[in-house]
Amino acid sequence: MTMVLIAQAAYLVATVLLVVDLRRDSREGWTWLAVAGVAVLLHAGVHLLAWRNSGGADMHFFAALSLVGLGMAALTSVVGAGGRMAALGVVGYPVAAATLAGYAGYGHHVVEVLDWRLQLHAWCALLAYATLAVAALLAVMLWLQDRALRRHQFGRWRFALPPLTELESLLFRTVAVGFALLTATLLTGVLFVEDLLAQHLVHKTVLSVLSWLVFGGLLLGRWLRGWRGRTAAGWTLVAMALLVLAFFGSKFVLELVLHR
Repeated sequence: MTMVLIAQAAYLVATVLLVVDLRRDSREGWTWLAVAGVAVLLHAGVHLLAWRNSGGADMHFFAALSLVGLGMAALTSVVGAGGRMAALGVVGYPVAAATLAGYAGYGHHVVEVLDWRLQLHAWCALLAYATLAVAALLAVMLWLQDRALRRHQFGRWRFALPPLTELESLLFRTVAVGFALLTATLLTGVLFVEDLLAQHLVHKTVLSVLSWLVFGGLLLGRWLRGWRGRTAAGWTLVAMALLVLAFFGSKFVLELVLHR
């Protein structure tokens, strides 16, 4: 529990330090990144210790949510280290702290032993969700910046964001990586999951495929028609909403409501 509290505190301190740097328009303050790195390592350590004690990886609702939060924090740190994309951490780090709190308070279920094939499927899914969740944050930033430019609102917050073209470029690169991981998730699911009906996975699969189609349509629209701005942001958020319903919506109902 001590490790959990320190990790949460480090996430929040990193957020505060990052906000201070952004308000000062500083490009030289990297203290927030070092503190965030400590938080990410401790967050990962919490899961590793839990897995060692239980004999396997816990993939239940709050554990999976915490792992996605961990992935978001790690990706946010990597992207933020490059410069003005650091603004992602203002949302990403508190989200990671909240998911870790949920895991510490309600996680640690009895571990179901999964063979390597299902573990591969699960890890592809978690990486895809984490990557596409970061893409959703980028989409929100893109939508806000596009809206501000259209309305000629030049508040100080906007200057903490990168240029619009740079933001769009990173959004589509992130979506492309997430789309590849989501494709791997669906393929391993088709190959390795034996009975969709018996395992209550039909609705999850349908929603995941719909999300995959929307993300694929977005990338195709970008390539063929040069989609950008609010169009790109809207498609990204719709696809992510479908993905959240597919994975966490189904897990919430099955595990927390129906107790299956």
